[in-house]
Amino acid sequence: MSVVPSSPPPRRTKIGRIVAASLVGTTIEWYDFFLYGSAAALVFNTLFFPSSDPLVGTLLAFLTYAVGFAARPLGGIVFGHYGDKVGRKKLLVFSLLLMGGATFAMGLLPTHATIGVGAPILLTVLRLVQGFALGGEWGGAILIVSEHGGDKRRGFWASWPQAGAPGGNLLATGVLALLAAVQSDEAFLAWGWRIPFLLSGLLVIIGLWIRISVEESPVFLEAQRKAADEAARTAGEGVAPATKEAAPVVQVFRKSWREVLVAIGTRFGENVSYYILTAFVLVYVTVHLELPKSDALNAVLIGSAVHFVTIPMWGALSDRLGRRPVTQIGAIGMVGWAFAFFALLDTESFPVITLAVTVGLLFHGAMYGPQAAFISEMFDTKVRYSGASMGSQLASIIGGALAPLIAVELLKDYDSSLPVSVYLSAAALVTVVTVWVAKETRGRDLTKDGLVGSVPAPSAPPAPASVKDSARLGG
Repeated sequence: MSVVPSSPPPRRTKIGRIVAASLVGTTIEWYDFFLYGSAAALVFNTLFFPSSDPLVGTLLAFLTYAVGFAARPLGGIVFGHYGDKVGRKKLLVFSLLLMGGATFAMGLLPTHATIGVGAPILLTVLRLVQGFALGGEWGGAILIVSEHGGDKRRGFWASWPQAGAPGGNLLATGVLALLAAVQSDEAFLAWGWRIPFLLSGLLVIIGLWIRISVEESPVFLEAQRKAADEAARTAGEGVAPATKEAAPVVQVFRKSWREVLVAIGTRFGENVSYYILTAFVLVYVTVHLELPKSDALNAVLIGSAVHFVTIPMWGALSDRLGRRPVTQIGAIGMVGWAFAFFALLDTESFPVITLAVTVGLLFHGAMYGPQAAFISEMFDTKVRYSGASMGSQLASIIGGALAPLIAVELLKDYDSSLPVSVYLSAAALVTVVTVWVAKETRGRDLTKDGLVGSVPAPSAPPAPASVKDSARLGG
């Protein structure tokens, strides 16, 4: 008797495709975004902002880096509005095209030596386009996975798009490290730096081919169906149509402003720490310690590889322990590691520098892994894209955008890493306090309004469904 091989459950196969498409897309978009950050530390300070003081040129380059973050809330508003109205998928395709096009164009820009002040102006405009696109990308990428995945393993599935950040950084840093290894500094500054930006064009084609295959969120489609049924019912009963609903972003700030604040505080320490660990570290190692670029790039490269692998592990752990406990592990760890980090960098030993970056990114991953599920579970379906995007992108302005600028300025003024350590530790402490007062969201039923169906972190094996369903937390 022949045995027919079993096939994987359809739901698991579907979520696997969704996760793969989302991960590839976010990796490409983060590649574009982080490529700029690495180039700002290593190239743009010389080619677009020439100055006799290396730190001043770097500070000016990071100012344009910060401009990209300023555009992210606007992208979050626009993409969130249409994402909550017409769906997640279309907006994800558009954001990828926008981001990739801006990055490709950067690879064609003339430098300051060629057209003078026009060069940094054009660079800044393209950076604004990048920020606008990424402002809409994050919310859509995590939601389309969160809304496809089940309640029990949402932390794990939703953490994969999060892994796109270190994946993109890994790819960007890897390409730059390879070019730095095979080219002289003169060749790299003359033309080699353009290669990673032009490569974005090919990556976008690959990303679009994968992302177009993604199915629309079933939670969003169900919400649309219910709204259409309700409209048909009221029309059939001769009931006058209800007053037109306010835009999703307006509803968010009217009814869910507390959740937006929690999302900002949850992301603040994570955002500041990430850009210090991966962007400012390049400045500190190459300018302050005067070590080769390859030391800094390879340390970030190795740390990002470990980061990429461990983020889904932290997400899976949050499905068992809860979003809050896992996030606290990372935030509390970062409070202390902020001081050890620079002490280890100051040894000027490549293995020790690599250890400092890697451990820092492990703590960051504990904050970042559960974050996608944590934030998406805070908001109702009709405003989820807008709410998640606004909370995330506002945190990016006050956290990630300013982190390299503040760190460079503190280093420039004090010629010491101690003030930077204090700043990093204080940022992580903000997340510790925020998550401590936040409500647990693990296990929330995303098809229902209000924070219902979520359960506290278990101290014993999960309770039966009838017991779990009785647990209710106020929205």
